[in-house]
Amino acid sequence: MLRFVRFLPVSLLAVSSAAFAQDPQGSGPIVAALSWLQGTLLGNVATAVAVMAVAAVGFMMLTGRLNWRFGATVIIGVFILFGSASIVAGIQGAAAGT
Repeated sequence: MLRFVRFLPVSLLAVSSAAFAQDPQGSGPIVAALSWLQGTLLGNVATAVAVMAVAAVGFMMLTGRLNWRFGATVIIGVFILFGSASIVAGIQGAAAGT
């Protein structure tokens, strides 16, 4: 298992960027569904809910009602959700060697 974990980053970098760019036949509905899901998760309502969640978690952390580790996990999760496009672009750029 440990050998696989050490080999995984190297194998991910070896994958060409052309593999990410291919769109197999019949994937149109899947791509459309994922695009809809992305629009829903990153839309105006989701942004407002995330802002209220971060405010509520921050207030609970400051008043001592919530563990700091759990609060930080929620806040980091929101950053990952809204920064996912940039994260994926960075990984694909690293895989392409640019």
